[in-house]
Amino acid sequence: MTDPLQSALLVFPGQGSQYPGMGSDLFDSFETVRQLYEEASDTLGYDLARLSFEDPDNKIHLTRYTQPALLTHAIACLRIFEEQTGQPVTPKAAAGHSLGEYSALVAAGALSFTDALRLVDERGRLMGELGEGEMEALPLALEEAKALAEQHYCAVAACNLPDQTVVGGKATDLNLLVETFSNQFPGKKSARLKTEGAFHTFYMIGAALEFRSALENTELQPPSVSVLSNTTGHFHDSNPHSIRAALFSQLFNPVLWHDNLRYAAEQGCRTMIEFGGGIGKGETPAEKKPNLAGIVKKTFRRDDNPPEYIGIINTETLAQAITRLQNGA
Repeated sequence: MTDPLQSALLVFPGQGSQYPGMGSDLFDSFETVRQLYEEASDTLGYDLARLSFEDPDNKIHLTRYTQPALLTHAIACLRIFEEQTGQPVTPKAAAGHSLGEYSALVAAGALSFTDALRLVDERGRLMGELGEGEMEALPLALEEAKALAEQHYCAVAACNLPDQTVVGGKATDLNLLVETFSNQFPGKKSARLKTEGAFHTFYMIGAALEFRSALENTELQPPSVSVLSNTTGHFHDSNPHSIRAALFSQLFNPVLWHDNLRYAAEQGCRTMIEFGGGIGKGETPAEKKPNLAGIVKKTFRRDDNPPEYIGIINTETLAQAITRLQNGA
């Protein structure tokens, strides 16, 4: 198992991969996971397990609750994977999409789990309360989407693939943008995303300014492995002050996810292992699929020797991952 893990990129999803019931199968199966959720509930001051598994008050899709729930599920998946394999995971690097960058920093030892929880709790609160606007996924290259966005008082929020760019802005501006898009690119379809704001655009500057003090008051260590920065597309500087500044900028700058993945592969990451979240129409953990699998596979589909991809999001995928790695991935 050593070789695939030494060349691994640990990957963590962001918002959009949450669902009621997330983590419940792992919680029922493993004491380590139950202890982690208890630690999270003590840190946050509310029952995160009940919110994540039952969602009685329909809160899991509210940003301030989504972010702690996803981070906890991601770290639960990582910790139980380490427990089941009998060794700490020491990968080549770690990366996370938006919120997932905080999980990556926990995995790399730069942030403690409880400090990361406090940060994303505050981050989610500020993004939900101070942010505004909506987001639209466009099947366009970055430069095409950027030109279209700037014509309509909008901005690029994320570049997930060479032909998939997310933009953000006020609903009325996005409506006009979509109208122009439909006229310029007949036959192509865009999609409005269910978010509480135009994340990673100038609409989040107010939230970032408030969030800065939380970042400055949180202890960070130099990461034990390289962590990718959404803002630059490359590795973070190991200096904690630089990491704080990058996390501040991340709130109102585009997520360069495609750049993150390509750069990781260029640096020798041959196995990409995703932890946490889940998407799909089914309601139970067993019916969900890893959130970033499609993007990872599309990123490398034309490569002669693409990296291996493994997703760990529930008890079934956990068992499958251990078997694959024991057999040399």
